[in-house]
Order: sequence, then C-alpha cells, then structure tokens
Amino acid sequence: MSGVERRLTELGLELPPVVPPVAAYVPAVISGRYVYTSGQVPLVAGALPVAGKVGAEVDEERARDMARLCALNALAAVKSVVGDLDRVARVVKVLGFVASAPGFTGQPQVVNGASELLGEVFGERGRHARSAVGVAVLPLDAPVEVELQVELTDG
Repeated sequence: MSGVERRLTELGLELPPVVPPVAAYVPAVISGRYVYTSGQVPLVAGALPVAGKVGAEVDEERARDMARLCALNALAAVKSVVGDLDRVARVVKVLGFVASAPGFTGQPQVVNGASELLGEVFGERGRHARSAVGVAVLPLDAPVEVELQVELTDG
C-alpha cells in the first residue's frame, strides 16, 4: 500500500474504483509530467447519492461532501494512469463546477470539500490553485463536478 493510500485509510477513506466514462472520453490522461482528469461527479457504485441544484434541492454542507467524493473519484482516475499515487509531486489545479440555484453564491465553500480533502491527503503537496464556478446544470443532474491537474515526480 502506498503512503498516500495509507493516509486515505488513516482518514477512514477508501479509494473507489475508477468511474467509467458516461460519454466519449477517458477518466485521465498523462501529458509530460502532468495528469489531467476528466470532470468527476460524485458517483458511488454507479449512482449519485444526491442530485439537483445547490441552494435548492441540495444544501451547501451536503454539496461539500459531494465535492469530497468527486475528489476521491479524481484520485482514482489519477491512479488508473500512474499506478501509484506516491508519484504525485503536487496537486497543481482544481476546477470545481457547482450546479447552482438562482442566487446561490457559495460555490467556493462547496468546492472547499475537494480542496480540504486534497490537503488532508497530500499535506503541503495538496495546496493548489483553484476555480469554483457556478453553472446551471451538470451531467446526470449532479450537484458538483471536480477535475484535477497534478504534477508527477520524475520516477
């Protein structure tokens, strides 16, 4: 078990299986020293635990939890192409999309769920640049979607 996966276990988390694509794309690709993930929605065993707009059907705290799930799914996608999460030198960028009800402005707090998880898992290597964007709707009526860009070590 890698150090990163050991840390996930310490946090009471388990890396899920890679979420299969729902359209014509792959979960992650390597380009040079970077891995780019496709947007990950909070699927658990093939289903969304909650659906709808944040600020209407989904409250902000539940949406934060869904952002954490998105980050875990993104880490699974990274592992699928690099084999070992200990190869992650740092998380470079997080892009979070929040399906927002009219007037909802808490997108940064929702995406904090993903950012905080990455900090808990990677420590200083998990500090990253980020965008949190409100959108009208996401695939499958997911409340949140997250993608990552990570830099790899030389090994």
